[in-house]
Amino acid sequence: MATTSDLERGKIIKHNGELYTVIERAHHKPGKGVTVVRSRLKNLATGAMLEHTFKSGEIVEFPDTDRKKLQYLYSDANGSYFMDMANYEQMQIPVKIMDGREKYFKEGEEATVLYYEDRPINIEMPIKVKLRVVEAPPAVKGDTASGNVSKEVKLETGLLINAPMFIKEGDEIVINTEKGEYVERSS
Repeated sequence: MATTSDLERGKIIKHNGELYTVIERAHHKPGKGVTVVRSRLKNLATGAMLEHTFKSGEIVEFPDTDRKKLQYLYSDANGSYFMDMANYEQMQIPVKIMDGREKYFKEGEEATVLYYEDRPINIEMPIKVKLRVVEAPPAVKGDTASGNVSKEVKLETGLLINAPMFIKEGDEIVINTEKGEYVERSS
């Protein structure tokens, strides 16, 4: 039986009948009383965040989940399409599960899809991805004087982000997928 001591960042738990991923956890020992584990959980179905305090040693349910490596094909209004490389079967991941993350995938890239009871429930994203800039307005002398030190650029997947003024078309940049922000120019 699993307890709160088995809680780790990134693990999937079943709490109150719903699946959550553990975002943060911390042991807390008050001056008096029982040691507790404070956790921050993200609901896999709705994306809602939940802060929950478990008593130390409390039983926690870890559901049986599977991870599959799938190849990203394309996206449309109904969802995103992936192919299982083992049997070449194509499957659709609904828009609700993708939640805009399709903009971080290039055609042909591998993705890790989390399954529960033979249904896709989540896409596991790398923290950083490299994408090429396809549209970037030119930097205009004097723009930084007004405090405007970034500009909106369009990436090869259609994603729009703010990047520093020195970024130009053709540059490959690194994007943080958790925050949707520019990190650095790729070398």
